[in-house]
Amino acid sequence: MNITEFLQDQFPDAEISADGKDCSSKLLIVSSIFEGLTTLNRHKLVMNTLKDQFQSGEVHALSLTTKTPLEIS
Repeated sequence: MNITEFLQDQFPDAEISADGKDCSSKLLIVSSIFEGLTTLNRHKLVMNTLKDQFQSGEVHALSLTTKTPLEIS
């Protein structure tokens, strides 16, 4: 399973777009789950979800952009 599919399973309402390979990707994640969270807390939420992938070396670099649906409109 690639990172985009994994995150889609973790954040079912999210719209996720990726640029780059799984081991070094740029991700845009748009989800209502981010409402009321600071950018730092949004990133912590996503990175904590991926902690096993970082520990295993499956992912070693990731650039995140996290938005709510209202921030995209």
